[in-house]
Amino acid sequence: MSVADRRGVLRGLAAGALLGLPIVARAQSDWPSRSLRIVVPFAPGGSSDVSARLVANHLSARLARPVVVDNRAGAATVIGTQEVARSAPDGYTLLLTPPPFVITQYAYPNLPYDPVRDFRPVALLVLAPNALMVRADLPAQNFAEFVALAKARPGALSYASPGNGSLPHVAFELLKLRAGIDVLHVPYRGGGPAVADLAAGRVDAMVASPLEAAGQVQGGRVRPLMVAGSPRISTWPEVPTAEEAGLRDFAAPGWFGLSVPAGTPDAIVARLNAEVNAVLAMEEVKARLVELGASAAPGSAEEFGTLIEAQRRQWAEAVRAAQVRVE
Repeated sequence: MSVADRRGVLRGLAAGALLGLPIVARAQSDWPSRSLRIVVPFAPGGSSDVSARLVANHLSARLARPVVVDNRAGAATVIGTQEVARSAPDGYTLLLTPPPFVITQYAYPNLPYDPVRDFRPVALLVLAPNALMVRADLPAQNFAEFVALAKARPGALSYASPGNGSLPHVAFELLKLRAGIDVLHVPYRGGGPAVADLAAGRVDAMVASPLEAAGQVQGGRVRPLMVAGSPRISTWPEVPTAEEAGLRDFAAPGWFGLSVPAGTPDAIVARLNAEVNAVLAMEEVKARLVELGASAAPGSAEEFGTLIEAQRRQWAEAVRAAQVRVE
């Protein structure tokens, strides 16, 4: 091919690219032109599902397009997350992103997606506290006494979780690591049955949300010893934070955010972030989240990304030290 021919080809390619630019720009400026889908990697009815539906309803009104919630539960959130990873990066499919999004990266063999490479953060939605709870008749009135009891009886005490790879599971493993204690893990299928067995005295301890355990605490069957992080929980002002209780470098709040497939245009991510933050600023939304034991957590996409990275560092340590595996 002559030099002139090559130049002609290059000019043709450049012209084609320029002609394509208005199409891409128009597609972004027309967004959204159809309904959106938020994939929730949990079964309907839980706090994550309720939070997603709350945001979806108000987001739909702001975007003037339906925003539907699609529950894809299973495999410690891997099934739903994989669904979004395989979706087009066009802003129409979002993932409700919970702590297992980070945890499964280290606990699940042969993960069918890369949570770092295949996703980009959009916005943090909510933060929710957790606390260390014990059965009411356990002879430990505070965290120091719980640690002393566990050290005096290594492997004899037990703790419940909603299942392998869940946040309460790896949170308790991190607690064990930080406190230097040996406590047996008893996994359940969901937080409700786990809290029920804690209240019945079949297990000794658990990391759980105040909302999950409120009834059992009020009934005197479960006792909170320590907030899993900070600050103190408003409904239990007498319960110390982890640092106040003598446990440093320990924080295990619940959180949910929104992510999209990598490659989603910046303009769409920015629009989604702005609209989500506007929803979270609504008084009725904030009030409903408080009823769910959570608080609205508006912020930038970059701030949500920073939180995810910090969570990766923390849970990588806990999962590897405890050799947590989710099959």
